[in-house]
Amino acid sequence: MKPVQITKDVYWVGGIDWDLRNFHGYLTQRGSTYNAYLIVDEKITLIDTVKYYLVDEMLERISAVVDPAKIDYIVSNHVEMDHSGGLPRLMDMLPGATIITSPKGEEGLKLHYKKDWKFKVVQSGETVNIGKRDLTYVMTPMVHWPDNMVCYSAKDKILFSNDAFGQHLATSERFDDEYHIDIINEEAMKYYANIVLPYSLQVQKALADLKGLDIDVIAPSHGILWRKNIAGIIENYRKWSSNGTDNKALIIYDTMWKSTEKMAFAIQNAFENKNIFARMFNLQHNHISDIMTEVLTAKYICVGSPTLNKNMLPTVAAFLTYFKGLAPKGRKGLAFGSYGWAPFGVKQVDEALQSCKFDMMDAIQVQYVPNPSDLKDITEKVQSQIS
Repeated sequence: MKPVQITKDVYWVGGIDWDLRNFHGYLTQRGSTYNAYLIVDEKITLIDTVKYYLVDEMLERISAVVDPAKIDYIVSNHVEMDHSGGLPRLMDMLPGATIITSPKGEEGLKLHYKKDWKFKVVQSGETVNIGKRDLTYVMTPMVHWPDNMVCYSAKDKILFSNDAFGQHLATSERFDDEYHIDIINEEAMKYYANIVLPYSLQVQKALADLKGLDIDVIAPSHGILWRKNIAGIIENYRKWSSNGTDNKALIIYDTMWKSTEKMAFAIQNAFENKNIFARMFNLQHNHISDIMTEVLTAKYICVGSPTLNKNMLPTVAAFLTYFKGLAPKGRKGLAFGSYGWAPFGVKQVDEALQSCKFDMMDAIQVQYVPNPSDLKDITEKVQSQIS
């Protein structure tokens, strides 16, 4: 398990999670990495750790550079256990080491691990000298936990960006100019949509706070490091955090006897007639985390469900629960679906989309099975409401 040199005396020493396929409800079809970084200076510093089951992998990489027992500081940018999971073993090995963290980081680590470790708590803008380097800390609360912070090494022009700019992506390559940039960007978009999206206002503040830093490398906590496409990923974060959308539509639905599905395709026709790209997502076959990736840049969100037992279908309810938690804003919404004798499903979908403060189109429902005339009317009605 070899380390990867980023620049002189700075190394990637993290762990690769090739088999990870689910990250608390988010499908990670390409696995992930937990990135830890070693800085060899007068005070040997480790920035973040890895999940508990990859600690041996991390220690093997560290050992190829320096005796792990010589580590003086461990920077904990984030309490979540995919970052801090290695701390208990490391601190058992390093009883004299100091953990550098935010005020909320100290609080969170004590609540997680119930240990009286040695902490150095830093404030936003504070700098800690480790020899030839000054490491500057910037608080980024709620991107995406209250304890989050980032670390900047001016000497190396490296921003250790924590969860910002990350991707769940397992690779042997470490840099964005060594791997397929389209895949990196796709995974970065999925990561933002499923983890960071609710905290877009905080992302905008963090981008403002970090503006002006001279950055040659962005070293996130997951996935590939950025050194060639830095401007591109920062511009994407600006767009995503400002709720910038493209003129495209998503039609998301489940169906029992194909009636709601027929309505979905009639709605697709309306968008195509207006030369607007539309994508169809049947919830029986598409995972909610993959759909959210498309939601990130879609202007129109159309959600359909038949009525089952006076409710929308459970798959639609699950999607909308996940969707509302991620809190996309500034979209145009449409609820649609079929019913038998009690038209409850569409009403519930409409209420869920309204709760997101969307600009709502008129809901559409059909009893039992739509006939060709119904489908034609649906297309025309939706088309008339597309701006």
